[in-house]
Amino acid sequence: MTPFPHTRLVIIGATGCGKSTLAERLAHKLDLNLIELDALHWRPGWVEAPDEEFRSLTDEATRAPRWVAAGNYQIVRDLVWSRAQVVIWLDYPFWTVFWRLTRRIFRRWWTQELVCGRNRETLWGHFKLWSEDSLWHWLLKTYWRRKREFPQLLRQPAHQHLDVYRFTTPAQTEAWFTSLS
Repeated sequence: MTPFPHTRLVIIGATGCGKSTLAERLAHKLDLNLIELDALHWRPGWVEAPDEEFRSLTDEATRAPRWVAAGNYQIVRDLVWSRAQVVIWLDYPFWTVFWRLTRRIFRRWWTQELVCGRNRETLWGHFKLWSEDSLWHWLLKTYWRRKREFPQLLRQPAHQHLDVYRFTTPAQTEAWFTSLS
């Protein structure tokens, strides 16, 4: 095993694909600061932080020399991607993501797990597929758009400095993770 040479990583992908979980595991394994963009974005009661505050918190977090960030927020992409060395894209099939998200929704509801450090998900909100409060709605709304958008973004000159790791199955991701020292 060769040591992983990068110290600033960002993980992108569809809602529910496992960005935060992988980021947490990488932070532990590679001794990196964990930056959960969702936690910087959401205040108690699922109130969004004002854009200026969210950008300021992200700016401060990504000034550290060693970090892994999880999230796709366009409003802070210029900060995160310009400072990152690596993009890890979890580009899994729709049904893989759908089932992962479904398990997560039910687990968080059942255990009353705190999300973003201070919020809880309600089960009923996710069944309202017409509502922006539903993560299933959000997945349906953004999944195919991200599949089109990410390759275009990664080809832009401003992002040519990034090494891109694109994984199309969880098994691929796990094999790569296991290979890291």
